[in-house]
Amino acid sequence: MASRLSAPRSLFERFRPAPAGPGVPGLISSLQAYGGLQAWAARAHRPSQSLGRLGSLEVRLAQTAAEVRQAQKLRYRVFYQEGTAIPNPGRLFARRDVDAYDAICDHLLVIDHAARDRSALNRPAVVGTYRLLRQALAEDHGGFYTAGEFDIGGLLARHGNMQFLELGRSCVLAPYRNKRTVELLWHGIYAYVSQNRFDVMIGCASLEGTDPKRLALPLSFLHHYSRAPEPWRARALPERYVEMNRMSKEAIDPKAALRALPPLIKGYLRLGAYIGDGAVVDHEFGTTDVLIVLPFSVIDQRYIEHFDPSRRAA
Repeated sequence: MASRLSAPRSLFERFRPAPAGPGVPGLISSLQAYGGLQAWAARAHRPSQSLGRLGSLEVRLAQTAAEVRQAQKLRYRVFYQEGTAIPNPGRLFARRDVDAYDAICDHLLVIDHAARDRSALNRPAVVGTYRLLRQALAEDHGGFYTAGEFDIGGLLARHGNMQFLELGRSCVLAPYRNKRTVELLWHGIYAYVSQNRFDVMIGCASLEGTDPKRLALPLSFLHHYSRAPEPWRARALPERYVEMNRMSKEAIDPKAALRALPPLIKGYLRLGAYIGDGAVVDHEFGTTDVLIVLPFSVIDQRYIEHFDPSRRAA
């Protein structure tokens, strides 16, 4: 049974996009989501302090709707123009990746103060972003995005004393796809998690392509080497379930499998993340998604010390 945390409240219902379809309805639903972003700006209180800085690059939360729009433009460029995602009419018209969840999420940004965004009144350029959804807000507004692909209800119930944070919509501008930018993003996530006392991070991570047969090696590797133990396991929704166990463990070349994994998933695995049961094909984005479950307690101490210098041993 799919997870249903609570009945959606008025804000999320008002701006929840209708199912994708041709013509004007898709445009209207996206424009409604843009209205939700204005509601976000009107009610939001965002701490202004920087979460980290390396040279001209700074990581912090979006402060204004204009900064969220910059993040949405970056997502559109990466997912739809560079990638294989297919925009609905509203996204195509606006050249922004927008959905209703933007109105209830925090938006983590990497900003390059040495570069300017001419399409955004010459503001500093947003070159990387992550979308962060707190459990309390998810419960108030209809559930996590992840629940549309994976049945996470049991996972949340088994760990009812813990606070979950959903990570999603991660992307970095091509010239900035390097260790420096990715580590800065993770510095920001660590600071956000620490400040807000989250215990578990979850989210969907994507492999390029919608043919699971062509992804047999990386999917099987994740199934055999990183499958979540039972207390942390959640399964793809029955109607969307795609089998990940496509090769025997003995037939897998781990080095080749790691080379086939996207950098984001390899980064999660290095931190100690678990992978859910079953994958989901996302035809809109042209990807095959797996569930990431990362309890804060399993992260290796050396990474904690790396992301938080104050916790390094003397």
